[in-house]
Amino acid sequence: MTSQHHTTSLCHHRRISGAPGQHVGSLIHVMWIVMMGFTPDTWASTETQPHSIKIEGDVTLGGLFPVHSRGPAGVPCGEIKKEKGIHRMEAMLYALDQINSDPDLLPNITLGARILDTCSRDTYALEQSLTFVQALIQKDNSDVRCSNGEPPIIPKPERVIGVIGASASSVSIMVANVLRLFAIPQISYASTAPELSDNNRYDFFSRVVPPDSFQAQAMVDIVKAMGWNYVSTLASEGNYGESGVDAFIQISREAGLCIAQSIKIPREPREGEFDKVIKRLMETSNARGVIIFANEDDIKRVLEAAKRANLTGHFLFVGSDSWGAKNSPILNLEDVAEGAVTILPKRASIEGFDQYFTTRSLENNRRNIWFAEFWEDDFKCKLTRPGIRGDSGLRKCTGEERISQDSIYEQEGKVQFVIDAVYAMAHALHSMHMDLCPGSMGVCDKMDPVDGRMLLSYIRAVSFNGSAGTGVMFNENGDAPGRYDIFQYQLSNTTNPGYKIIGQWTNHLRLNDMQWSGGDKLVPDSVCSFPCESGERKRMVKGVPCCWHCELCDGYQYLLDEFNCDTCPFDMRPTSNRTGCRPTPIIKLEWSSPWAIIPVFLAVLGILATSGVIITFIRFNDTPIVRASGRELSYVLLTGIFLIYLITFLMIAEPSTVVCAFRRLFLGLGMSISYSAMLTKTNRIYRIFEQGKKSVTPPKFISPTSQLIITFILISVQLLGIFIWFGVVPPHTIVDFDELHPPNPEYARGILKCDMSDLSLIGCLSYSMVLMVTCTVYAIKSRGVPETFNEAKPIGFTMYTTCIIWLAFVPIFFGTSQSTEKMFIQTTTLTVSMSLSAMVSLGMLYIPKVYVIIFHPEQNVQKRKRKKAMTIYNETAKF
Repeated sequence: MTSQHHTTSLCHHRRISGAPGQHVGSLIHVMWIVMMGFTPDTWASTETQPHSIKIEGDVTLGGLFPVHSRGPAGVPCGEIKKEKGIHRMEAMLYALDQINSDPDLLPNITLGARILDTCSRDTYALEQSLTFVQALIQKDNSDVRCSNGEPPIIPKPERVIGVIGASASSVSIMVANVLRLFAIPQISYASTAPELSDNNRYDFFSRVVPPDSFQAQAMVDIVKAMGWNYVSTLASEGNYGESGVDAFIQISREAGLCIAQSIKIPREPREGEFDKVIKRLMETSNARGVIIFANEDDIKRVLEAAKRANLTGHFLFVGSDSWGAKNSPILNLEDVAEGAVTILPKRASIEGFDQYFTTRSLENNRRNIWFAEFWEDDFKCKLTRPGIRGDSGLRKCTGEERISQDSIYEQEGKVQFVIDAVYAMAHALHSMHMDLCPGSMGVCDKMDPVDGRMLLSYIRAVSFNGSAGTGVMFNENGDAPGRYDIFQYQLSNTTNPGYKIIGQWTNHLRLNDMQWSGGDKLVPDSVCSFPCESGERKRMVKGVPCCWHCELCDGYQYLLDEFNCDTCPFDMRPTSNRTGCRPTPIIKLEWSSPWAIIPVFLAVLGILATSGVIITFIRFNDTPIVRASGRELSYVLLTGIFLIYLITFLMIAEPSTVVCAFRRLFLGLGMSISYSAMLTKTNRIYRIFEQGKKSVTPPKFISPTSQLIITFILISVQLLGIFIWFGVVPPHTIVDFDELHPPNPEYARGILKCDMSDLSLIGCLSYSMVLMVTCTVYAIKSRGVPETFNEAKPIGFTMYTTCIIWLAFVPIFFGTSQSTEKMFIQTTTLTVSMSLSAMVSLGMLYIPKVYVIIFHPEQNVQKRKRKKAMTIYNETAKF
């Protein structure tokens, strides 16, 4: 079954030329590829069949496996790869045995194989894969003759109808470029590069493993499930790492994630390269999540660099299937890798393969030409070969060793996919045979040769349960559906530290409980910016949609949306969390307020005193003191004083249209009545005194009636102004939201008040002020009158004191205009000033008279009678 034969004729030939036909163009293409990639020495080697395994059969499948690692410079192949090479290659042989012994699958058709070693190198794999196409390159032998003149007998080269492989994406890409030229379908068991999904460039390529774009989608879903939005990426230089990260970045952008750093690890990293990688990652330390598409060695060196930088536990790794559930990358670095989330295509261990492989020996596995080399490596012994001297440092192999008994054995992870790839090819051939050769035993003429493009269509249409019981099928790009197991490396709170399956991904993610450093169940953060507090807006960082600065909506602003603040309406203020607006509380001067108690007390006291004076005057209306004081004007003046006290209650009462109307009416009316009466009195005294200097004729308009008329004329001016004001601006209430509008909106208040501004209030009092000043002027002029005019001096003192009170009122009233309690202070100042001025008038002009009337009635008589009474009183006192 095993062979290494040469493609030779039975005599020498002079030339080989491309025959006309459909493969001429293909031949030119492949020769171009080969000439660009290989040396003349390589050309010489293609004249012979490469080192390979040949399994005879009715139909031959090609196989590409990395049996050996990449060799050093100048050497194509290195050491044997036991798991990724021998395990996977033996899985193909095992699958062929199973299919050939299955009476229901391809009955009476035997599958053969030509299996080649890629040596983990894409250029070498391309050279080897020329074996698969040589049967399709027709040779013109018409002018070739042997020495005896007979035409040569040239063995017909085997025809490979499909290829299983390759492993590395870079190798599959290189080989796929050749196989598509000759319409040879290819099914890979391990290549996951996203670019292989391009059905225009790799139309004959299919795979039973999901592409990295699915893996990238799964990793994006994991990142989103953990609440991360700011991560970094690490990729090993090469097709796998770079294309995986590119797919992740593309999908993550669509998902609203941000990439903090995207770092590429060189193929040949210099000393200190990984320390620089860690340093760069720390430039964006908030991005604790690190997405890593790298080979095992690079993963290990990244973890070592993180440990050297004393950053154990800082980075949270999300690893691709190259990390998977392997222990080699984290050996002695378990504390750094704790919490790492990794991903692997969903797979299972195939028991049948374990039974098959563990029973292989040197005797029963001669078809595998590399098995002896594997045997030596696996059992650490040396086989004796003729002409080859054994290594004295190794024991000799006995041939009686047994796999898994005398060596460590664990099934390689891609064995399942190798078996599924072979079965997919077999199912496609079976369906093709059923359609083209119904009832025929073996391969019929319609399948000889097998049409590659037709076979591809059957491959893309297969659907069956694979070796692990999961469905095997392909989409329009030849990709298998994405099925992944999600692992997490856990150390804490577990009796068996290691990789634990925490979820699955099959087009959508299912995650179970995760565990982090110290057994913490709370997922660590990997975000550029944390969510803003209530009432804070986001100010985005340009070019980085996941990063922002939080700014508080200050003053009277509230959060309109995630990115904007807006000012509340004038009659509202923001809520405590600034997510909306609420009505501003409306206040007024309350009766219980200290600002109201003092004015009310003074007003009540004044009303009682005024009422007492009025009652006394009415009771003793015809007595000399009352008559001498000018009864008519006294009652007018006392009415004005009473109204002055009464205005206090209107100023404190809750504003309404009626209250506001009465405020306008009585605020200046009481004072204008009082000062009109006093002005009339002082004017009468002054005119009498001045007229007396000139003649004995009394001045005009000094009778009580005249005095009342003059007083009412003066009062009517105030009333006229008030009623004009009523007509122009009808009284109404307002809520002033500007007066109590401090920087802190919590203290903002709306003040219910009448529509009287400071200016209108002063305007209302201005006429009274004019009367007061005029009265004061006459009081000053009348200060030298004889004592017989006994009211002149009290009126003068009254006006002097009143002027002082109102001079003090002005700075207090206007000086508090910026105070937060402006309304209360001004109302209190105004009412107290008015009450004090009324008290001065009452106290100076009427309290002495009341005192005499009540406590010294003997003085309340006419002057002559009073003298006679005093004489009698004095004479009586002598005796």
